[in-house]
Amino acid sequence: MSSSIEHKVQQQLLVVDDEYFNYEILKAALSAKFDVNYADSGTSCLASAIANPPDIILLDVCMPGLDGYDTCRMLKHTPETKNIPIVMVSGLESPLEKQAGFDAGCDAYVVKPFSVPLLLEQINKIV
Repeated sequence: MSSSIEHKVQQQLLVVDDEYFNYEILKAALSAKFDVNYADSGTSCLASAIANPPDIILLDVCMPGLDGYDTCRMLKHTPETKNIPIVMVSGLESPLEKQAGFDAGCDAYVVKPFSVPLLLEQINKIV
């Protein structure tokens, strides 16, 4: 009788946020389900997502330089990254801001502060 051990490979999640503290919170909340990686800017997100495409990206909207909207648009217009689901995470909660996120190509928009179960529900809908 042979026994085979199945190794379940965790899905890769890329957190993009200029505040490292936000990454630490998300990593603590999501590391049981995902292999959580970090990018501190839109530019580093693009490089990371092309080099090692994640299964999903959690993208902050308000970042210096390349903001979340522009980063999302660039990801969705790059052949290597266009199919990666993106959840925008932002303190901006107006209908116009949310619509701007969807117009940029995000798959979900979650307003900070958020509950982890709500965030996981959104992630599970699109992954």
